[in-house]
Amino acid sequence: MSIRETDLYAPVKAFLEDQGYVVKAEVGAADVVAIRGAEPPVVVELKLGFSLALFHQCVERLKVSDNVYLAVAHKAGKPFYKAIKANTALARRLGLGLMTVRIEDGLVSVHCDPGPYAPRKNTKRNATLLREFARRQGDPNDGGQTRTGLVTAYRQDAVKIAVYLFEVGASKGADVAKETGVSKATAMMRDNHYGWFEKVEKGVYGITPAGADAVAVSGRVLGAR
Repeated sequence: MSIRETDLYAPVKAFLEDQGYVVKAEVGAADVVAIRGAEPPVVVELKLGFSLALFHQCVERLKVSDNVYLAVAHKAGKPFYKAIKANTALARRLGLGLMTVRIEDGLVSVHCDPGPYAPRKNTKRNATLLREFARRQGDPNDGGQTRTGLVTAYRQDAVKIAVYLFEVGASKGADVAKETGVSKATAMMRDNHYGWFEKVEKGVYGITPAGADAVAVSGRVLGAR
């Protein structure tokens, strides 16, 4: 059975009336307006799904009230769960509220309320970002490219190890670390994330054909552009 935006109205109206609001539809440009005593009005925009246009519409409603919600139809499945998580974060940053409406039983769930948003900085992620920036040699990537084939500091270190093994041959992990300056060389060869290394004997590693191929294109990986 297909649903319409108007199907969201009755559950939202009932939800707000249970909290003491007087609710009316299509007041001015707003889908729903709710009033409770002398409090500022609550504005709700109804849509079947998320869109940039919906956020634009709700931001526009902030000109008439600080209490603006977007309400979308609830859907089952992981994609919608991920959409809720991402759009709740966006709504918070914009000072908007977000609610979902389960059409089959009229359940209204509020995921966030309107209000000023002051994001807390993640110091761990900040440190990781700065560490990766400092370790990376040169600027080997193009801004805007996909994550596939992205050159990281880890990959550059792996190439250094591969080049050394290609030129010198199988070596002890301690020697590789000393000569390449990659302190975690032994662990990287043991983990073998890219399939470039192979264990020859205890503590000694060599290079695989895949590693030799990586050496052939190492100029760009090491930062030469």
